[in-house]
Amino acid sequence: MSEIKITIRGREFKARLNHCAAAQALCYQMPMTLAMDELNGNEKYCYLKENLPTRSVCPNSIAAGDLMLFGGSCLVLFYKSFTTPYDYTVLGAIENPEGLAEAVGSGPVEVEFAVVSE
Repeated sequence: MSEIKITIRGREFKARLNHCAAAQALCYQMPMTLAMDELNGNEKYCYLKENLPTRSVCPNSIAAGDLMLFGGSCLVLFYKSFTTPYDYTVLGAIENPEGLAEAVGSGPVEVEFAVVSE
């Protein structure tokens, strides 16, 4: 499992990525800063330049702090918990998402991703 740091408006969040091909491919692109857009009042998303490997499943429920891939190139950071009928490739999650919703705000936001350790 890789540990990454997600920085949003000066706030740092630690996340752990799963051992999967998509998470590994995402790590190879780090460090990176992405302009993430708002969707549905519960997530920030950004389309990556390249598709990542997928292994989509329906998680049924999303937790605040989940980091997932929708399709092959849409990186999604969820900041609220809810149920879902959609399929995602589960990449990992923020360990303690307290304050995440406040950090991301209600509009577009720049999010920095960096690998901390392997």
